[in-house]
Amino acid sequence: MTYCLLLPAILYLIPACSSTPQPQKAKPYDGEDIPRNASAPYEVFGKRYYPISSSTGFVQRGLASWYGAKFHGRLTSNGERYNMYGRTAAHKTLPFNTYVQVTNSKNGRKTIVRINDRGPFVRDRIIDLTRTAAHELGMVEDGVVPVKIEALGYARKKREAGQVVREYVKPASYQVGDFTIQVGAFAEKENALRLYASINRKYRNASIHVFDQGTQRFYRVRMGQYSHLDKAEAAASRLQEQGFPNAFAVARDN
Repeated sequence: MTYCLLLPAILYLIPACSSTPQPQKAKPYDGEDIPRNASAPYEVFGKRYYPISSSTGFVQRGLASWYGAKFHGRLTSNGERYNMYGRTAAHKTLPFNTYVQVTNSKNGRKTIVRINDRGPFVRDRIIDLTRTAAHELGMVEDGVVPVKIEALGYARKKREAGQVVREYVKPASYQVGDFTIQVGAFAEKENALRLYASINRKYRNASIHVFDQGTQRFYRVRMGQYSHLDKAEAAASRLQEQGFPNAFAVARDN
């Protein structure tokens, strides 16, 4: 089984705090690889959820909420650190890394966010937003508002009229690509070097990738290269059995 939920499920039962600091500029997501397993089922509060394999044509209406300072820096369900100043969101079934447009039905304001977490596990709520996204929708004080979400797809950069712009694309396949296994991620470089040395003595194909989140730098220990996600996940499962419980499949750097 690949990466499991790390945020406490109770997260989604606690209302956001209106005393959260004002939004600040966050380092934008630039295509850094993250787990993109769209199909691994999971269970919360005794209910099993089955993420969909494609976001094509996905539209949904319901309630949106937001989570803020209390969870800033904690791990999200896909292994990233939650950044309340970014533009990301939690959704129960959309594939990780999918961008969605969220429209506040009360005032018509819109924002675009990227799915990197699971939830909210509260009745009638369909998406949980960062503080910045909630601010852009004008819903910080309300806490919960009716919204419409529309999936845009994955994002990639292209140059247009001399400027770099973002466009949204639907992947041909979620299973075929360039994948590797992340065995651990550390804020301290020395810890990453120790794990790297341990893995490389046996497998000889480990590497360390630096991920700068803007507010903190992480050292990710990776190993192997696979052209199919299912093969990467099978290899990750074997590593878990061999004493590396945090191993999971991720898409490699572009």
